[in-house]
Amino acid sequence: MTVWDDLVGQEKVAGQLDAAARDADALVTAAAADAPPPEASKMTHAWLFTGPPGSGRTQTARAFAAALQCVSPDRALGGSPGCGFCDGCHTALVGTHADVTTVAAVGTQILADDMRDTVRKSFTSPANGRWQIILVEDAERLNEKSANAVLKAVEEPAPRTVWLLCAPSIEDVLPTIRSRCRHLNLLTPSVDAVADMLVRREGIEPAVAAAAARATQGHVDRARRLATDPAARERRAAVLKLPLRVEEIGGALKAAQELVDAAAEDAKQLAEEMDGKETEELKAALGAVQGGRMPRGTAGVMKDLEDKQKRRRTRTQRDSLDLALTDLTGFYRDVLALQLGSRIALANADAEDTLERLARGSSPESTLRRIEAIGACREALDRNVAPLLAVEAMTMALRAG
Repeated sequence: MTVWDDLVGQEKVAGQLDAAARDADALVTAAAADAPPPEASKMTHAWLFTGPPGSGRTQTARAFAAALQCVSPDRALGGSPGCGFCDGCHTALVGTHADVTTVAAVGTQILADDMRDTVRKSFTSPANGRWQIILVEDAERLNEKSANAVLKAVEEPAPRTVWLLCAPSIEDVLPTIRSRCRHLNLLTPSVDAVADMLVRREGIEPAVAAAAARATQGHVDRARRLATDPAARERRAAVLKLPLRVEEIGGALKAAQELVDAAAEDAKQLAEEMDGKETEELKAALGAVQGGRMPRGTAGVMKDLEDKQKRRRTRTQRDSLDLALTDLTGFYRDVLALQLGSRIALANADAEDTLERLARGSSPESTLRRIEAIGACREALDRNVAPLLAVEAMTMALRAG
């Protein structure tokens, strides 16, 4: 199994990256032998991966990072880098490789403080003699200062440093940064391709895999979670009941509160899993004495960690809400399809009775207004509007139609 096997529906991009990884391996081999580099190379120092949610931007970038770090002996026999089994591939894929640094937005933005050490590391030589790789998962969340720091590093990179930036679209990245990157655009995988992956890689029953792939409309990560996590299926079922609960004002406001509470609970569960471990590890690194007393001068470091954890909880809650809003949008899309007599497959075939009831009881114009209300709620959350206020406004708009 190579590192490219999990890239669902991205055969063209995988081929381009495989060719670049081969050339990158030739560059490293030539440098080790003190030989001149190849005259032509498909490898470059900065890459920009774009594509809609669920297309696998980060997974594709990480697979490429693994291929660049591949140390399989088969390479010397003409094999392609990216075997998927060697130490270089494995550690890059699971996120423990010393020369692969991942940067993700903790809150709603990637701050300059979050990038400072990473940019500094990008100018150092790789520890294992191959490539120093910086993978930015949320390049669209770089703020002005952190984006300028990345720009300086991408303009004049170290000889063996590679930047891998991921964003929804090319317009989400500063023109000065994207002009220095090789751009690869990923497509939304087909429902059949995602279902096949779930059966082949996760051992899911074909019927369950097909239902999860259809419900998520080709979103690989969400389909995997929906197929393997009963709690995720329960949350989705609760969201799909919301359109029937907004007929009365009281029901609309209660549904909004429950939606926000469920997202807050998701954030709390993640915090309980991660915050305590991070705090204890930091205390141990700072030399906390028995009884939990911290050495002098470490209060600022602990405060920075608390601020980071708070930003992450906010981000997690809003990501959970956004996931619910995506499911809700798909629901009303199916209502509109029934109203217009479209032949497209319903994403929520398991709720067809409810869909038909709403389709008969409203017009296509009102359904479009409801879809716009959900989009307005997502925009409000992006602007840091209080979640309950934004969701209540949405549920009242859904009620009005």
